[in-house]
Amino acid sequence: MTTPHRASEDPNSPSPRRRTVVKAAAVTAGAAMAAAPLAAALPARAAEQLPAFLHGVASGDPLPDGILLWTRVTPTAAATPGSGTGPDAEVRWVVARDKALTDVVATGTTTASTASDHTVKADIRGLRPATDYWFRFSAGGTDSPVGRARTAPAADAAVPGLRFGVVSCANWEAGHFAAYRHLAARGDLDAWLHLGDYIYEYGSGAYGTRDSIVRPHTPTHEILTLADYRARHGAYKTDPDLRALHQSAPVIAIWDDHEFANDTWSGGAENHTEGAEGTWSARQAAARQAYFEWMPVRTAVSGTTYRRLRFGRLADLSLLDLRSFRSQQVSTGSGSVDDPDRTITGRAQLDWLKTGLAASDTTWRLIGNSVMISPFAIGSLTADLLKPLAKLLGLPQEGLALNTDQWDGYTDDRRELLTHLRSHAIRNTVFLTGDIHMAWANDVPVDAGTYPLSPSAATEFVVTSVTSDNLDDFVKVPEGTVSALASPVIRAANRHVHWVDTDSHGYGVLDITADRAQMDYYVLSDRTSPDATTSWARSYRTRSGTQKVERTYDPV
Repeated sequence: MTTPHRASEDPNSPSPRRRTVVKAAAVTAGAAMAAAPLAAALPARAAEQLPAFLHGVASGDPLPDGILLWTRVTPTAAATPGSGTGPDAEVRWVVARDKALTDVVATGTTTASTASDHTVKADIRGLRPATDYWFRFSAGGTDSPVGRARTAPAADAAVPGLRFGVVSCANWEAGHFAAYRHLAARGDLDAWLHLGDYIYEYGSGAYGTRDSIVRPHTPTHEILTLADYRARHGAYKTDPDLRALHQSAPVIAIWDDHEFANDTWSGGAENHTEGAEGTWSARQAAARQAYFEWMPVRTAVSGTTYRRLRFGRLADLSLLDLRSFRSQQVSTGSGSVDDPDRTITGRAQLDWLKTGLAASDTTWRLIGNSVMISPFAIGSLTADLLKPLAKLLGLPQEGLALNTDQWDGYTDDRRELLTHLRSHAIRNTVFLTGDIHMAWANDVPVDAGTYPLSPSAATEFVVTSVTSDNLDDFVKVPEGTVSALASPVIRAANRHVHWVDTDSHGYGVLDITADRAQMDYYVLSDRTSPDATTSWARSYRTRSGTQKVERTYDPV
């Protein structure tokens, strides 16, 4: 790609089948509840000082010369997210080279209105590459917190190293977001990647929490309308740990299914009942609009999240949208995962990805990938483990040996992409993945059936969930119990899998140099505790030129 690089210039679940109750009543109840969706979530000071910045500040999608800034203004007590009420508010922003905001480099104003749910964005350009900046918003005499942003290195810069936080799958009701707090406290991140399921769409109590809701959703019903999706995004951004992470470093985010509804595909979702819950097209449009209002993300191709960022000559990052263009998932006895007419990416996105990978001149090619690309066979798990694992992965509990919501359900696209990597001798491709609520370190073989005799085309690091249920939560046993039994069996049936932890919650830290890309896996002591501690679990790396993962025994 050329300099100056702009993300917007690029062309163009293993989730459980857990929708077990009819929610048509939520459609009528939703209108009544949306009027005051955050009454319980907002701090008491909201009524004392208005306008207020109750949802923090954020930055995202760093470029060599710019950064996208975000905030939300609450102009009156009634102007809660999704309410559609409240006056316009003039918002001023300032960007400086120091935290005290004395060395100012840019200022400007914009307007927060009901049209964007009183969220605002400022796309700042003309900044220096690889530089820390601090920023603040002001409205009506009130100042926001001061946030830190960082620009990307110049496109042709020799970059000694990069460090990213990596997270996915944060269910509000299942726990507190301590993983975000620990990443924010590091102070050494160039950016952090959110690989999807930033929010969940379910009504209160409808999705796994070990039968104990830690904190109820707002709104409490399943979200269906624009007001609903806005309210849910707003509730999430009242979490102090999420606000702290957004304030500390720029985010690079993609969506997965739960930003819409479980197991989303281009024409619907498993967790959507056409008619009773409105039309899918209206629900999808509402979810998209709320996402782009509430997230510091640039759209690249008419309302999608696939785009590419570059970090000097060290790495580029291709970010995928694996929900907007995919064919419906294959169900038992219906269709074939090998059907060449079925797609997970869509033709245009796959061609864009292949072209970008072939043209890349960086040392590393990172791919932000919402669902696991490595093939996965369940193997000979015992019935007591197979049933909950199948539930977690969204598989038939009689034991179908693949997950049709992942790339396993779209083998022709995967085969085409991996063959492209091999035939063009494209090295150092690393998939960064979330969604599956487990941590994995994988080689990505061209032919899993003959691996390791057949080559590996890439590597994959999968991070576990921040709070969303994983295998031990479904079985309701102490953390580590299931992983000790299941991990050896999974690895025996999948020789390209170097490690899998089915039980822990946490996050990853990806550190990249010219010689290697290393993922450090961290786990939380207790997802239900706001004061949860963190500890390093394991580290895996791929050395330049190998296309294989190996264990390393120290975090960076």
